[in-house]
Amino acid sequence: MAEQLGFDLPARAALGRDDFFVSEANAMALALVDSWPQWAGNKLAIIGPEGSGKTHLAHVWAAQSGAQIIEATSLTKERVPELAQSAIAVENVPAIATDSAAQDALFHLHNLTLAEGHSLLVTGISEPKHWGLTLPDLNSRLQGTTTAVLQEPDDALLSILLAKLFIDRQLAPNTETIAYMVKHMDRSFAEARRLVRAIDQASLAKKRKVSRALAADVMKS
Repeated sequence: MAEQLGFDLPARAALGRDDFFVSEANAMALALVDSWPQWAGNKLAIIGPEGSGKTHLAHVWAAQSGAQIIEATSLTKERVPELAQSAIAVENVPAIATDSAAQDALFHLHNLTLAEGHSLLVTGISEPKHWGLTLPDLNSRLQGTTTAVLQEPDDALLSILLAKLFIDRQLAPNTETIAYMVKHMDRSFAEARRLVRAIDQASLAKKRKVSRALAADVMKS
């Protein structure tokens, strides 16, 4: 049978508060986000592996605080006065480790936002001391920021994450399929996303329903 050409269309992620599933791996981070506006120094860093929910938590906080969300790589010094007029979330700060201009912009945004009485949220994969920032004043300020740590998923969170990733792609595998995947896959958010994408593509290409058998074939390939 000829295989159907599959297109890797972007999934529409649900980023609301009710869509954030809580387990021991992320409960403390969520509690710190929810403690706003009582953050120490009026700022917080969310750290964790790729796909662990940093962006989701940033959106949860933005809904509470009215904050804007921007990528660190889009920062320029000219935008700082405008951005500092409200709470602000700056995503993926390690991405500007080699961009001195963006680091300078973030330094001024950090200072002006706090001076205006607003809150600052930053995100990155690891602790701020490992972000590779070369501007000493910015580095010291971010290292002094309270961190909300997202851990790799436990079984409960991994099961829910897989179900959510499938739902985002308008797929509905049964519990047997999810259980099989949790038992046999590498335990990481990145692997969960890769597998769900691959299973979706295989389902389209082979015109097969998402099932335990299809998941097994994809995971063995």
